[in-house]
Amino acid sequence: MSESFLAASGLAHIVGEKAGAGPPVVFLHAGVADLRMWQAQMDALPGYTTIAYDRRGFGETLHADEPYAHVDDLRAVLDAVAPHEPAILVGCSQGGRIAIDAALAIPPQVRALVLVAPAITGAPEVEDVPPAVQAWIERMEGAEAEADIDRINALEAHAWLDGPLEREGRVQGAARELFLDMNELALRSEKRGEEIEPPAAYSRLSEIVVPALVMWGDLDFPHIAMRCEHIVQHMPNAQALRLTGAAHLPNLEDPAGFNRALAGFIRPLGR
Repeated sequence: MSESFLAASGLAHIVGEKAGAGPPVVFLHAGVADLRMWQAQMDALPGYTTIAYDRRGFGETLHADEPYAHVDDLRAVLDAVAPHEPAILVGCSQGGRIAIDAALAIPPQVRALVLVAPAITGAPEVEDVPPAVQAWIERMEGAEAEADIDRINALEAHAWLDGPLEREGRVQGAARELFLDMNELALRSEKRGEEIEPPAAYSRLSEIVVPALVMWGDLDFPHIAMRCEHIVQHMPNAQALRLTGAAHLPNLEDPAGFNRALAGFIRPLGR
């Protein structure tokens, strides 16, 4: 059973949830989601304190009129609910980017990483885009030019939930309904403040020596698979897990399978 918390970071009030007791595991959501994407994971690790929170402009956390850094917000959450021992960070997409940045910026507070199709600060521009992906980009640019939030949401569900090269609507049911609700909230949120760009991490992965699991689905964007392979090659204690039949948000597609993989990596780390 989870309980809500607030963490103050600058002028922002970060809204989060925590459950259980034990070493902390912090879940960092994707840029098309909020903390609710981790509902099936929050109670899947008995013996640990599981923590998830909404970043600024997502879910119930509002933007504030100030410059901010995502790692500072993460640190505020850790100080508020898990101040005494380093955390295992589980980050998907943009959440993975924040986890990598945190491992470089505040290494004493990071015990291990689970990176799910992560972004990376300083990664090179994507080249050789497949024609189907380029067509999606052009449709997205048209929807953005028209400020058509509903169309943008549908296009992003196709790309990130179904997979950009798969048929639209491949994933249905509760997972799709949740995606559309989470992403619509983010798309319609008032934008205030400005992120302070963190130092590039792409060329510094060898400095991250904590145990790491890098997961990605084979239906995701091709450049994301290449990025994940780069991480595994350059992060000394990283291992790879390529998920068959999944796109960018595998924990929504197959919660039980994702939880088994997550527990299989975390449990051997010990308490």
